[in-house]
Amino acid sequence: MYLELSHLKKSFGEKTVVQDLSLSLERGELLCILGSSGCGKTTTLNMIGGFLAPDSGRVLLDGEDITAIPPERRPVTTVFQSYGLFPHMTVLQNVLYGLKFQRIRRSDAREKGLRYLDMVGLSDYAGAYIHEISGGQQQRVALARALIVEPKLCLLDEPFSNLDAALRTRMRQELKNLQRELGMTMVFVTHDQEEALILADRMAIMEKGRLIQYDSPLAIYHNPADRFVADFLGLEDLEWRQDGALLKIIRRDTKEET
Repeated sequence: MYLELSHLKKSFGEKTVVQDLSLSLERGELLCILGSSGCGKTTTLNMIGGFLAPDSGRVLLDGEDITAIPPERRPVTTVFQSYGLFPHMTVLQNVLYGLKFQRIRRSDAREKGLRYLDMVGLSDYAGAYIHEISGGQQQRVALARALIVEPKLCLLDEPFSNLDAALRTRMRQELKNLQRELGMTMVFVTHDQEEALILADRMAIMEKGRLIQYDSPLAIYHNPADRFVADFLGLEDLEWRQDGALLKIIRRDTKEET
């Protein structure tokens, strides 16, 4: 397995936030960690990224134990909910920032930066400043900056939560297309069931710090581990293509197709 989480545990004071979490992910897959607020999903992401040290357990990536490696030395990048872009830099300068610590010629870095901006559809905005572009475009800049360093793993912490519904839907598909094109391994944290069902190759459903079910979206829908999973998904009917991709969602609460 490419990414392995082995018996991770994290507590803050007397409160256990993540309890004995184990799962594994193949190279090139996108994992969605799904759950309501406070379930432990962001804490799990932060342990993978090195921003939090687990009380016990291990994080292995491509056969290497990275549990004790600080975040800046891990072959892992993170796209945060706030994006963390530099307002005094242009779009291209923001994207190139990740290459600052790599031994790469300026001309080569610029060429690579423009190539990644083209991937996310922002070639025409290379010279623009962050305040001059929309929220969706800022999200793409953050994604390009994370991917340009060619990490072994890309983490995304609810990156679409600040976008309106229509843009969020479009960005999901763009992210999935880009992830498949690059063969990038990703871990995506969300509280949105529909988002997870659409994006995920593997889906981990958490509740109160515990991993309740881990499988493909199709397998979880057809065989929920318990009543909690079935109720949490809140779905009455789905349509799937033969290749297992989600085609249509009918929400139980509205009977509305998406």
